[in-house]
Amino acid sequence: MDIDTLIQVLDSSLRFATPLLLACLAGLYSERAGIFDIGLEGKMLAAAFLSAAVAYTSGSAWVGLLAGVGVAMGLALLHGVASITFRGNQLISGVAINFLAAGLSVVVAQSWFAQGSRTPQLAGAARFENLNLPFAEQLADVPLLGPLYSDLLSGHTIIVYLALLAVPATWWLLFRTRFGLRLRAVGENPAAVDTAGISVIRLRFSAVLICGILCGIAGAYLSTSLQAGFTKDMTAGRGFIALAALIFAKWRPWHALYTCLLFGFLQALALRPDLIENTLGFKVQVQLLDALPYILTVIILAGFVGKAIPPRAGGEPYVKER
Repeated sequence: MDIDTLIQVLDSSLRFATPLLLACLAGLYSERAGIFDIGLEGKMLAAAFLSAAVAYTSGSAWVGLLAGVGVAMGLALLHGVASITFRGNQLISGVAINFLAAGLSVVVAQSWFAQGSRTPQLAGAARFENLNLPFAEQLADVPLLGPLYSDLLSGHTIIVYLALLAVPATWWLLFRTRFGLRLRAVGENPAAVDTAGISVIRLRFSAVLICGILCGIAGAYLSTSLQAGFTKDMTAGRGFIALAALIFAKWRPWHALYTCLLFGFLQALALRPDLIENTLGFKVQVQLLDALPYILTVIILAGFVGKAIPPRAGGEPYVKER
């Protein structure tokens, strides 16, 4: 495999990893606060639809992004009310959000645009444009570092760079700030946090709303950057893959980045079966390559990749003792 081909595969890996990374970080905030959220898939799907619909109607990708973030935050607030305020089962609430988003996105899309449950193709300002980093053209001819900078790192939409910046920002917020310390503590021992006079409910709602923001950006990326419009079930299980990546990363931001890049790499390989054939010397079925991320997800969830210990208070509603 030559350097140009390798950079093309890595470039595709970064694009495919971006929605996974955003959803994985979303789940990290929520689960670190003790709220399990398997509704990441539904929030991403709803955000993908509304982002594409509003971007097409308004002609602005940024307005579409705001709409996607808004609907994802609404669903996150619904999950918070069900699991925090009313102390309902967090898994059932997440499943309900997934079904709600899958059904409503199809029905509303058909009613709105009458194009077979999809939105019209986005073009121009309704899609996020690729950005060229400074000096990308001037450094393109530098051996090795030039292609890495100008072809791999440069030329992505702003959401890709936001996702990458979200990793150190999440690490700093969770491990270097008072808010992060309290957020992690409420996921481990909410009674101790409550005893210190800190509101457990406010912290958990803050976490699920941050989760909603990140899911909204991930969904908007799918329909306004990675693709040019919304199609039925376009998230294709990315929310569940992000949850598997979160477990593999053991609820740590930097490890989440590496894991999501691995999943993105597997998705990129599925688009280049010729590389597998040239490297291994035999042909691999395209269907098997497409299934690789899901097979890895099953392996992780089956517990074959080491022991992962979730936050101790995860999934349990907090009841204040009187």
